[in-house]
Amino acid sequence: MLITLSCLLAPFGALAAWAAYGLADTGRYVTAMAPLATDPAVREAVADTVGDGLLRAVDQRLDVRPAPGTVRPFVRDAVRSFTQTRAFRLAWDTGNRVTHDAVLRALRAGDEGAVTVDLAPVTAQVKRQLARDHVPLAARIPVEHTAVAVLPAHRLAAFRKGFHVLEVAGTWLPAASVAFAVGGIALAVRRRRAVAATALGTALGGALLVLALRVGRALTLADLPAGVSHGAAGAVYDALTGSLRTAAWLLLGLGLAVALTVWLTRRLRLPRPARHRRPAPASAPAPAPAAPAPAPTRAQA
Repeated sequence: MLITLSCLLAPFGALAAWAAYGLADTGRYVTAMAPLATDPAVREAVADTVGDGLLRAVDQRLDVRPAPGTVRPFVRDAVRSFTQTRAFRLAWDTGNRVTHDAVLRALRAGDEGAVTVDLAPVTAQVKRQLARDHVPLAARIPVEHTAVAVLPAHRLAAFRKGFHVLEVAGTWLPAASVAFAVGGIALAVRRRRAVAATALGTALGGALLVLALRVGRALTLADLPAGVSHGAAGAVYDALTGSLRTAAWLLLGLGLAVALTVWLTRRLRLPRPARHRRPAPASAPAPAPAAPAPAPTRAQA
């Protein structure tokens, strides 16, 4: 029973530890998201989103509205070229850090308002790039400090409870899994068989976790709203779950390696069968010595 509980808790412990120490750490989160600044799908999605936002701002705030067909190519090309610069990578890291810090503060504090971030610095950098490229009316694009909602207020309470549960589970589930495994092996009558069963169960848990990650990726991409780039969303999913995927493969490989080691050592320790020798022929028994003659009695004498 202890070994079964250990094998069941191993994948859930890895999942909880990833959520508590991977996603909840700002430095690890920014490090995981940083390579996406050079991903082509992410760059294209950023260019489309920022370009559409700039065009909407031009249409809403300027008195003279240029024809979209003449401005849109310049805007898209300018934003796309901006995503290949070092300034964009710095803005990407800064935006991810600011957003993550805002979400963590909301989850750990008691505020009930919506989580918002200000992306005005990114818009200002794009505006300067457009002006340097001599895009018409680029200098008149307004740069305002607009609060962008990241986490709605009505879902904040549920997310806060789930976050606290993950913080507790990320500490105790892996420790409980190890403790149950050690206890089950120590109490087992055949400890070698118990070690092999624990290793195979851990490998099975790792394989199920790998399968769950792939199914989760497919379901995430299938539920995307219209207009969201599947390539960019898939790249973000892969970046966020990279450490969890590594942990799942580690459970699978370590379990199989331990089980194989136990099997090989058992084969080497098996006693060799004794060689059958032909029995020696039995020799004829020696004749028994004759009994001594009895001494004559006095009457016979």
